[in-house]
Amino acid sequence: MQVGLTGDAKLVELGGPPYLLPLVQRDKVYDLVALLRHLRREPALLVGAGAGPWPYVGVNCEGIVNLFVERGRVAQGTRVVTVQPEDAPKGSAGYLQRVLPPHETRSALLGNYLLSEGKPGKVIKVVAKKRIGQSNFITAIREALKEHYGDKVVGAGGAFVLRAGRVKHHVMPDFSATPLRTDAHVDAWLHYFDMRAPIVHVGTLVTGDLGLDLRVQHFHGFSEHGDGGHYHYDTTPQEAHYEGYFTLAASVVRVDQPAHTHSVGRD
Repeated sequence: MQVGLTGDAKLVELGGPPYLLPLVQRDKVYDLVALLRHLRREPALLVGAGAGPWPYVGVNCEGIVNLFVERGRVAQGTRVVTVQPEDAPKGSAGYLQRVLPPHETRSALLGNYLLSEGKPGKVIKVVAKKRIGQSNFITAIREALKEHYGDKVVGAGGAFVLRAGRVKHHVMPDFSATPLRTDAHVDAWLHYFDMRAPIVHVGTLVTGDLGLDLRVQHFHGFSEHGDGGHYHYDTTPQEAHYEGYFTLAASVVRVDQPAHTHSVGRD
């Protein structure tokens, strides 16, 4: 796998929450390598947060995308996280993280990814310790950029690690048979877990939606000790220690934007 984040960097947003909520649209499955081929991007690094390939996994899942394509070969570091047991009621479930094989390069429903050439280069390093406000690490960065640049939209993607402390993540269970029409419905459906550092997160942030119905921030995390899921915020502010590396994106590639949208399920 490449270690760099830079080289003709762009943000890629696939689909969106309207394909998951209120009821899932199971036909919304995307082959990420085919997308890179369509965009004529090679070598290409694609990293970020999305829904995993439920047709391969068998159930709905969190996706932590990390793949590099060069000379037709795929270096796969993508992971998925599922609720375990799959039918466990909320409050009594665990979770399982696993790495996808090189041939499984699909994503489903929604995704927010950084696309670059995977080259080493200048990046923005952000280190923060001991959270003193209500905003999480990514929200604090995004709000600072918004305050400084105003109406000029800034987009970035990359990775950060929570080096110390604990963090709240959610893991989606299998698709709901009952329509999820409000954030309260979604909150009752999701499974929440308190996870421990170190955890690496990948994803994107943007200070405006450019009229493209963009998700303003979305990061998923994984660890070598098996933790992983959708990042919300650290739960031990006095212990929190973040270290992030981000590259600025020159543009956004919007893929399969929902014709009818809503604001539910975007936390």
